[in-house]
Amino acid sequence: MLKNVTLSAEDRLIAQARQRAQRERKTLNAAFREWLAAYVGKGAAAGQYRALSHKLRHVSAGRKFSRGELNER
Repeated sequence: MLKNVTLSAEDRLIAQARQRAQRERKTLNAAFREWLAAYVGKGAAAGQYRALSHKLRHVSAGRKFSRGELNER
């Protein structure tokens, strides 16, 4: 179920946001819903990262790599 929310922002920002949404072929409403979902998901993603880091804390490469080695492709 969708719920209406009233927000306040500067006219200039709203106009720029509408232009960007139009270039992306979506409504400002759709862009806001995407942003809101990403905003809410950030906390979950950070928690998942911390959990994975904790789970893999025992993993070691065995040595430090040089800058050149890190940048090799």
